[in-house]
Amino acid sequence: MDLSLQMLIFLFSAMLIVGVLATKFSSKLGLPALVLFLVIGMGLNEFIFFENAQLMQLIGIMALIIILFEGGTQTKWEQIRPVLGAAGSLATLGVLLTTVVTGFAAMYILDLTVLEGMLFGAIVGSTDAAAVFSVLGNKNIKAKLTSTLEAESGSNDPMAVFLTVAFIELIQVPDASIWTTIGSFFLQMGLGLLLGLLLGKLTVLIINNINLDTSGLYPALAIGMATATYFFADFFGGSGLLAVYVMAVFVGNSDLMYRFSILRFSEGFAWMMQILMFILLGLLVFPQALPAIFWQGVLLTLILMFIARPIAVFISMFFMKYNMKERLFISWAGLKGAVPIVLATYPVIARVENSDLIFNAVFFVVLISALVQGSTLSWLASKLGFTGEKNDPTKPTMELIHLGNTEAEIMEVHIFSKSPAIHQTLNEIELPDDTLIIGIIRDKQIITPTGDTVILEDDTLYVLSNRKNRIKAKNVLLGNHDKKTMSKKAVKKEAEG
Repeated sequence: MDLSLQMLIFLFSAMLIVGVLATKFSSKLGLPALVLFLVIGMGLNEFIFFENAQLMQLIGIMALIIILFEGGTQTKWEQIRPVLGAAGSLATLGVLLTTVVTGFAAMYILDLTVLEGMLFGAIVGSTDAAAVFSVLGNKNIKAKLTSTLEAESGSNDPMAVFLTVAFIELIQVPDASIWTTIGSFFLQMGLGLLLGLLLGKLTVLIINNINLDTSGLYPALAIGMATATYFFADFFGGSGLLAVYVMAVFVGNSDLMYRFSILRFSEGFAWMMQILMFILLGLLVFPQALPAIFWQGVLLTLILMFIARPIAVFISMFFMKYNMKERLFISWAGLKGAVPIVLATYPVIARVENSDLIFNAVFFVVLISALVQGSTLSWLASKLGFTGEKNDPTKPTMELIHLGNTEAEIMEVHIFSKSPAIHQTLNEIELPDDTLIIGIIRDKQIITPTGDTVILEDDTLYVLSNRKNRIKAKNVLLGNHDKKTMSKKAVKKEAEG
């Protein structure tokens, strides 16, 4: 084997191993792992010459698809539904306001034109869910805030992408119509939402009805469907990133076979893509070019953190039912990460004037935001009284599994307060034929059920059933009071914790 090829293989393995180990040290240091990934990339810069922005953009888009899919499947619809108004306002008006304020600052500090300044503001306008929650770790942050940040981070990327592309077009084609651009925005968002829902339903239908030879193929199928969702949405003129997130939320909140395998695979895949992407960013940054814009990058980051983001949050959430402390926390949770890195390659590829200057400034914003906000976010949550006991990561779990070539499957059913099965023994519950409760999780303990076992509120049941009896079995256990049919008031109360 060629020596250079051997070195590339070794460097790839080293990047993954060092990246994984970096996450361990980052949690102890209170920093997001992406900071260490950047440092690793800059260290490798001395040994590897890499300046392929197009390859970086391709890897970045694939990484965003995986990250959005993983985040969407983990998002609980009943928790984000009460905060959709606030999250939607932050993801649109909030990003726009952040872009404008930061853009005007960049225009003066970096000596850019108005449109180039707005381009910089658009690139750094969105927040990064992966960065936020890698810092929060397993702290039990107030559900209302967690849901708001999840929904905002998952849905604000399309707005940032749209603004970035729009400003590049306005720079290159000064006669372009602003009204056409605005119309394009609504078309992209609408198509992205519609195609995300349709392809989400199709994904669930395929996964639950196809019979593959091995369970390891189901996660690959899910990732393939997420990538196809981005392609079709982008092909028809919609927002591919919004479509992927909507599709993932639908999939994650549906009855899904091999759910656990799919979620764990996508989680690991998302981490791998983050490691690769941030290390590549470090490779693209040439340290000798950074001192020339050091103070400009620091000043822009401070303006973004202390002026632009708070203004965007307080204005876009003006009519929302959030108190001052909650808005303060959301303002500080605007960490930058994967999206600015990918978007910073757009003007480079388009050969926009001052694109290298913009790219280096974006590097400072991502790095300083991660260092400053990332290291203090958990502390601020504790000081404001938004944290409880740490979540137990060892909670036992099973998944909906189709058993071999049979029609049998195992599904998970959570018992809510108005379930007709509460306070009944298993002998008293009239389940369909060929249906058996094989396990119960109660207070994070697994209980082996018998006929005299009494069902209690908040129990999680694992039910072995024939596929055709799945809906009937759930109706017996949950009646018409499952999570999807709870009153809006009850859902909101639970989400707010």
